[in-house]
Amino acid sequence: MKIDDALNKTAGLPVSPQQARTEKPAETAVPVANSSKVQISTLSSQLQALQSTQASNAVFETKKVEAIKLAISEGRFQVNSEKVADGLLETVKDLLNSRKR
Repeated sequence: MKIDDALNKTAGLPVSPQQARTEKPAETAVPVANSSKVQISTLSSQLQALQSTQASNAVFETKKVEAIKLAISEGRFQVNSEKVADGLLETVKDLLNSRKR
């Protein structure tokens, strides 16, 4: 198998660092205007509409989050450990039940 030096044969690329400093490019790239049409499928349009709808619907209440942040920063936020424990146990039960199915 013969291996040749493809870098030396590539037009426009400097062969050595010396050439890179002294040579200027022969021509400047000119942007070419393309007139292309893109058609979006109906499913894609529906997905975009759904994404817009979901983005506008908040998953959480912003005011409630801000109130909790303020309470934490002021040192008056208290964690109800029983409620947290109940929530964790409920989550574990749900996970175990989903594995059994």
